[in-house]
Amino acid sequence: MKVFLNGAAVDCGAARTVEELMQKHRLSPETTLVEHNGGALHRRDWSARRLQEDDRLEILQVAAGG
Repeated sequence: MKVFLNGAAVDCGAARTVEELMQKHRLSPETTLVEHNGGALHRRDWSARRLQEDDRLEILQVAAGG
């Protein structure tokens, strides 16, 4: 199944939820923000949010610096 991740088409493979996609890409939930089809998605909802063909996800990695 194909989804758009930060504007690029990607094959999500066996991932069927946002949480599984984050695990596939080894993204830390503590430092990752996800927007799914235009709406912010709370981390607690990742496991329940099913992916569908052509979904659009924007993923941001939060970094602190000094």
